[in-house]
Amino acid sequence: MDLWESGTSLFKSVERSSAELLEFVTQAVAGSASTLRDGTEHDPVVLPRDLAAHSDAQTEWWYYTGQAETTSGRRFGFELVFFKRRTDLDKFSIVPLRLIGNPYYFAHFAISDVDDQVFSYAHRKSANGPLDLPASANEQHYHLRLGDWSAAESNGLHVLRATLDDSTVFEATVRPEKPVVLNGENGVSFKDKDEASRYFSYTRMALEGDLIVGGNIEHFTGSAWMDREFGTWEPTENQKGWDWFSIQLDNGTELMCYQLRDGQGNRSPYSTGTFVEANGTFHSLKYDEFEISELAHWTSANSGASYPAKWKIEVPRFGISVSVEPNFQDQELDTRGTTMIVYWEGSCAVAGKAGTEAVNGNAYVELVGYDRSHDNPNLAAFLIGGQFDSFRRFSL
Repeated sequence: MDLWESGTSLFKSVERSSAELLEFVTQAVAGSASTLRDGTEHDPVVLPRDLAAHSDAQTEWWYYTGQAETTSGRRFGFELVFFKRRTDLDKFSIVPLRLIGNPYYFAHFAISDVDDQVFSYAHRKSANGPLDLPASANEQHYHLRLGDWSAAESNGLHVLRATLDDSTVFEATVRPEKPVVLNGENGVSFKDKDEASRYFSYTRMALEGDLIVGGNIEHFTGSAWMDREFGTWEPTENQKGWDWFSIQLDNGTELMCYQLRDGQGNRSPYSTGTFVEANGTFHSLKYDEFEISELAHWTSANSGASYPAKWKIEVPRFGISVSVEPNFQDQELDTRGTTMIVYWEGSCAVAGKAGTEAVNGNAYVELVGYDRSHDNPNLAAFLIGGQFDSFRRFSL
């Protein structure tokens, strides 16, 4: 054995011993890790129970997007999403994350000023440590909070609140205008063989609220979309990124579709979608029942990542052929200090045909995996990141 091999062997031995020591310490401090699997991972969605949090889900999120207009005529889009992550199975190199916190709570909030093409966002995290913002996700009733951000259900309404450090305050209520939509198979959405989440949506919600910017208060109305997803599933080589679309057309129908991408950018056969008729009847779409074509690209000056920037989406079964285009390009979020990714999430406009009739509409699009910085996450950046905003002032 030469010196290089000897050194490598010694390093691996030290690393293995260090990992075992850290696991021993973690078990003493935080307890043993759960597998987070109890055989119910593929059970159908049950409502209203599944709107609330789950103690045994590894990952869950509550996700709102919407398009609004203020009384003075200013147009904006918003994204507000809360995450809860059990860290039993997570490690930074050899460091078990549950030694630092379990569960972790995260939240992202963004406003897209369509008229001035200004994008403002914030992201937060908490493990309810001594220096963390207070966070909770109730398991009996739908109520979430992270600091002064919150989402809760009250008498059929969803009540939302989020803020930015420039004193911007977003307060809104959203009311479902259609029955809940169960995506996949009775709400079980397979991401790969035997790997699935539970996934349901409110695809059209009446939106109303107040926006406070620079001390000015203005009322707004609009339309929102809510996605709820939870479960324990193992990411595979077929899940290196995704393109997700939520589309509301002016003929009263909605379309959700996403394509999962593997490491070579190929589309996974587990890509899927849902089409919702005007009367609320919904239909699951298999990966070969819709097509997403990229028509343009945009490169971020902040991350250097290149993203698709215009699409054509076709669903022949329902006669849909529409183009989806961002209302402006720079709607990228750098959340490496919280959920450890850089991604694009933006307000978009829709135009095209449904059958023989012209349609228009709005959409939100999420693009994940085009920036690959999360392949090498940094523990220090994670620990000191979050609790900050990135904004160029939205003005009323």
